[in-house]
Amino acid sequence: MTLWARAESEWTFLTGLYRTLSRVSRVKRDSPHLACDELEAAVDKFASRPAIEFEGRNLTYADFEALANRYAHWAIGCGLKRGDTVALFAQNCADYTAVWFGLSKIGVVTALVNHQLAGAALAHSLNICNASHLIADGETIATVAAIKDQLQHPIRSWALPAGGERSMPGAIHPDWDVGDLGAALQGVSSQRPDRAIRDGLVAKDVALYLFTSGTTGLPKAAKVTHVRTLLYMHGFAGATNAKPSDRLYNCLPLYHATGGLCAMGAALLTGGCVVLRRRFSASQFWPEIVGQKCTIFVYIGELCRYLVNLPVQPDETRHRLRLAFGNGLRPDVWEQMEQRFRIPRILEFYGSTEGNVSLMNLDGRTGAVGRVPPYLRFAFNVRLVEFDMAAQAPARDAQGRLMPCKPGEIGEMVGRIGGDARSDYVGYADKTATDRKVVRNAFVDGDAWFLTGDLLRQDKDGYFYFVDRVGDTFRWKGENVSTTEVEERLSDIDGIQEANVYGVLAPGADGRAGMAALVVDEHFDLAAFQTAVQAALPVFAQPVFLRLQPHMDTTGTFKRRKMDVAAEGFDPAVVTDPLFVKLPQNGYHQIDAALYGRIQSGEVRI
Repeated sequence: MTLWARAESEWTFLTGLYRTLSRVSRVKRDSPHLACDELEAAVDKFASRPAIEFEGRNLTYADFEALANRYAHWAIGCGLKRGDTVALFAQNCADYTAVWFGLSKIGVVTALVNHQLAGAALAHSLNICNASHLIADGETIATVAAIKDQLQHPIRSWALPAGGERSMPGAIHPDWDVGDLGAALQGVSSQRPDRAIRDGLVAKDVALYLFTSGTTGLPKAAKVTHVRTLLYMHGFAGATNAKPSDRLYNCLPLYHATGGLCAMGAALLTGGCVVLRRRFSASQFWPEIVGQKCTIFVYIGELCRYLVNLPVQPDETRHRLRLAFGNGLRPDVWEQMEQRFRIPRILEFYGSTEGNVSLMNLDGRTGAVGRVPPYLRFAFNVRLVEFDMAAQAPARDAQGRLMPCKPGEIGEMVGRIGGDARSDYVGYADKTATDRKVVRNAFVDGDAWFLTGDLLRQDKDGYFYFVDRVGDTFRWKGENVSTTEVEERLSDIDGIQEANVYGVLAPGADGRAGMAALVVDEHFDLAAFQTAVQAALPVFAQPVFLRLQPHMDTTGTFKRRKMDVAAEGFDPAVVTDPLFVKLPQNGYHQIDAALYGRIQSGEVRI
């Protein structure tokens, strides 16, 4: 890199950092200024401008807030009060953000439940957030009906209006009392509820629950305070340098922080317009980006991989994009995104729903997830520390302290807790789960640091590069998959005696594909197994590969061996056990040398 290029890169980094910090520095833990106050201020400033466009339904900022206000008054009419929780279990729609915006105006917490969950995982999520009401859509309401007997307390269920019309839930579930939310909202006031209703609430109070699978077990409900909500929204409004003229294309699920808070906040706090899709469609992506005149889009790495695997399309370079931002973008895909699609700038970031670590690659260094230059190290709460793979925990020296990594070394990312709003760690609804993510007396007596569970490395210039997850979680299709949870679900299926789940690298895919080594008995039936898996697990957690073993290999302490079987993968030349792969729309097929070759060549995609 030439001296001029280095200076230009440094200037881009510093100006982006200044914009971001100048916004997030406004956020104070004890301030009465909440996320809903910030959105109301944006409405007052940009009332007549377009805010959200979704499937032919266009909301101005004034329309958006009027809808939110109706949800607030509806909740008041239902007897909901400050501190109560409403679960939102729905696909992307124009109402989605308005629901939690409106409920936050009266101090009600919204639990944004992953709409792909089913069975025990869904029941657990609803139970731990202690929701008294649930809002679903015409498709997800049937999933709730299937687990209503597993709920530990009564939940009043409501069906969102579909396409602006009444949803007629009684026709869908005549034997189940599901409220028609479309009808309930008719005639409800669209005026702002009295600000006094939320007097006494401060920014460190909980606004939302977002769910994460964590490193083990069932989903955990991460407490997202107004502080964290504002940091997400302001941080990305600053980092993206969003303006009223921007049109942000968002096809990510709104139950995730990336799509639901980072992207929505970047646009809605700055007067921009969100072009919202129900879900990602590779074939429609570029025609919609061009047709909707979008200037920004938000991604996860898997989305970008799908795009570069598409044949060349006329629209892929006819766009008006100035920026793409997101996380999980592989370096090889990154280069293709820039060169093939002519995207002027890519902003990759690193963070987690529940954590206190946030990094941004503000100057576009290929492959990096963020940067902390040596001269600004004092201003960031992050460190990389040596990791003991055998113990699956940060290593400690003879004095019992964590050991910082040198440039180029791989270690676990940790974040210092305390000091300001950015370094807060609130954790989960489950205190035990919260405490497991904290290491104490790390560098000095009495300090506390958040354990991200991620391995990274940092170069001499301060750029961080993501390496892998630690523990028993792998990432697939943009989701964290808990091996423990999947093993528990598989073990409940008829014919399965033991299950060992792990992630394996798959050609051309981001993350790791789920693979299950199974010990089965005479009752095992592959077709019945597939049906049971589809009923028990969301799509991203369903095993892509199967290995049928005569017995399960264990360690001397009777722990299942994962590293050995993961290293062997699904190559029939290496593994003598029967192997199967789940092909899209065709179910599980046994892998022979020919099929393995087609998978490796990319002819067969998983």
